[in-house]
Amino acid sequence: QVQLIESGGGLVQAGGSLRLSCAASGRPFSHYAMGWFRQSPGKDREFVAAIHWTGITTSYADFVKGRFTISRDNPKNTVYLQMNSLKPEDTAVYYCAGHNSGSYYAPSSYSYWGQGTQVTVSS
Repeated sequence: QVQLIESGGGLVQAGGSLRLSCAASGRPFSHYAMGWFRQSPGKDREFVAAIHWTGITTSYADFVKGRFTISRDNPKNTVYLQMNSLKPEDTAVYYCAGHNSGSYYAPSSYSYWGQGTQVTVSS
């Protein structure tokens, strides 16, 4: 089992920045690719970014490319999501997740989920 706890969400004005953190405990963190997803009211959970367990390979949804950066610190068992140039449409609950198998883009490919952290971007 892997336990994931997100932090760093909050209220920010459009154009601002936030850095989300996801602290992992349990099974060795470095064995897992990690992903970030988000969900707004009435919408499906959508892929934001993912990072290979080595930290070398990353993937991003088109709507965050150039604005968000995913990274990880395996000795600290933590994955980060740096979010810059935030837009009101980025408002959502953001979840980190531990990848199991399959496409990085599909929520069903992830076995472990955090409780989520709210990000609200005001216009």
